[in-house]
Amino acid sequence: MPKHILINAFDMNCAGHINHGLWTHPRDQSAQFNQLKYWTDLAKTLEQGLFDGLFIADILGVYDVYQNNLDVTLKESVQLPSHDPMTLISAMASVTKHISFGVTVNLSYEQPYTLARRFASLDHLTQGRMGWNIVTGYLDSAERLFGRQHLRDHDVRYEQADEFLNVCYQYWEHSWQDNALLHDKKARIFTDPSKVHSVQYHGNFYQSQGVFQVSPSPQRTPVLFQAGASNKGMSFATQHAECIFIGGDQIEHIKQHVNNIQQQLLEHGRDRSEVKIFVGITVVTAQTEQQADDKLKEYQSYASPEAGLAHYSSSVGIDLSQYAEHDAIPYQKTNSIQSINQKFKTQEITPHSLKKQHQLGGRYPLFVGSGQHIAQQLIHFLDETGIDGFNLTRTVTPESYQDFIDYVIPALQQHGRYKTQYNTGTLRDKFFQKGAQLPSTHPAKKPE
Repeated sequence: MPKHILINAFDMNCAGHINHGLWTHPRDQSAQFNQLKYWTDLAKTLEQGLFDGLFIADILGVYDVYQNNLDVTLKESVQLPSHDPMTLISAMASVTKHISFGVTVNLSYEQPYTLARRFASLDHLTQGRMGWNIVTGYLDSAERLFGRQHLRDHDVRYEQADEFLNVCYQYWEHSWQDNALLHDKKARIFTDPSKVHSVQYHGNFYQSQGVFQVSPSPQRTPVLFQAGASNKGMSFATQHAECIFIGGDQIEHIKQHVNNIQQQLLEHGRDRSEVKIFVGITVVTAQTEQQADDKLKEYQSYASPEAGLAHYSSSVGIDLSQYAEHDAIPYQKTNSIQSINQKFKTQEITPHSLKKQHQLGGRYPLFVGSGQHIAQQLIHFLDETGIDGFNLTRTVTPESYQDFIDYVIPALQQHGRYKTQYNTGTLRDKFFQKGAQLPSTHPAKKPE
């Protein structure tokens, strides 16, 4: 039986996320991101459209590498201003029942105990609909906000991340036994003291001792998302992650990436069935091919490829404004996103080609056409690569999500490749159909 495609909306608590410049479109409402109704309405829309989740990106710091200043970033709202995504979750959960929330949090500027507590609290309030997109950061501007000068070495950041997770696992999985809560009013025992245990963690980066303040939430550990694509990042992802977010637009390249993930999972004693793989996409769709093409041209007239270049500059840690339009950009070793930076070694990339790639300001594969056409393309893409689903970036919001719901999802359902109703249970239940909690093969289940 062909597998159902998973779809997350990919967004950020800001006006300009990935597809830069489209906040200027007259129908775009993203400038209302600082209003709670904007987010509760979006959550309700996505749930009505049977989206699996809302994946909310985040950064700490600003994109200040391009031209060595913030001018383009500020003028074009390149993820600035942006607000804390975790503040949105309770409100959106209160107006929905099924849709899940994957939230990006940079662990480099957090403490394991307090972050574990926030996620466990939200997992309770959402009844098990929480996921954490684990990132380690790549901006020197974030370091300066915390009184530091430069990022730690790339591989050291992943070593720290590994230890951070191990501390969280101890609190989420091992401090409280499943049956510790009694709620026994007659005996005056709310919690059985014999079933709550102190954690003792002594590592290179973190020291932590004590009892977790949050009783076990429906999932205990939130569903773990990760997008590391470097050698160190992929090793980390295949050891810990349940959902892996990968990039790319060539089917053969993505297929190789999926095969690599599968091999590394086996090396960590895990099975491919324990992980869902997502690719980011941009979709412009309408009732007919011509209407979709016309909509694309309309969107492009508002987009800002230069803003995309400013974003890209910070991603690779190189000021791309120093190169002429058709100059090949040489590879330079930096401490930013290695998987993107490595492309300069093997491809001839120019500012012109990057701007062309960012014709909507974004960097993900672009699908344009009628709902039926898009559905067929996505089914082919998924079946050929072996991925499990897509993170759908916004263009003009909320219009682009509503268009996908109106035109693409019905076509996917006609092909028998998309659910017609939600399953019950937690986010982990819905994705893996094996219960609310992590499988015994996951490293979180192993006590220190």
